[in-house]
Amino acid sequence: VYRSYVMGFIRHLGVSVVRPLDTTMIRPATSADAQAIATIYNHYIDNSDVTFETEAVTASEMGRRVGEIAPLPWLVAEGSSGIIGYAYASKWRARHAYRFSVETTVYLHHDASGQGIGSQLYRVLIDDLRARGVHIAIGGIALPNQASVALHEKLGFIECARFNEVGFKFNKWVDVGYWQLLL
Repeated sequence: VYRSYVMGFIRHLGVSVVRPLDTTMIRPATSADAQAIATIYNHYIDNSDVTFETEAVTASEMGRRVGEIAPLPWLVAEGSSGIIGYAYASKWRARHAYRFSVETTVYLHHDASGQGIGSQLYRVLIDDLRARGVHIAIGGIALPNQASVALHEKLGFIECARFNEVGFKFNKWVDVGYWQLLL
């Protein structure tokens, strides 16, 4: 809570935070992280169109999702204040020919953006995927979302597809773009 207050105050002053205020550890997610992950995700469900889910996710549902993705990686970034972000890879499609392709996702606590944590999480995820022999990582982005586009492109992803008005949330149509990274 204190860290959240400090970050809010710093943003109020117009100061740009260049690095995290505490040490961040990236590690595999466990079922014990489900509530923190759900809290982070539910903020985006309720306040943005970056996810097309419209109902809050319970901790037990998030725990099921973490377990469902195995053996692909699901990572959390943990700071002194607790879980501040997560990233994971899931199957791109179910058919066997797609077995070397994954979709990647990263979410940060809304007070943790702009500190490089998303980049750290994504780099660890990408390294893990390379080590597993994954061929391509695909990131889907609800548009417009300049921060997510910048993150993907900073890490070498290139735009490969765009679908107009495929989602409808908060009484508006939302486009989705896809970025890919050959590993």
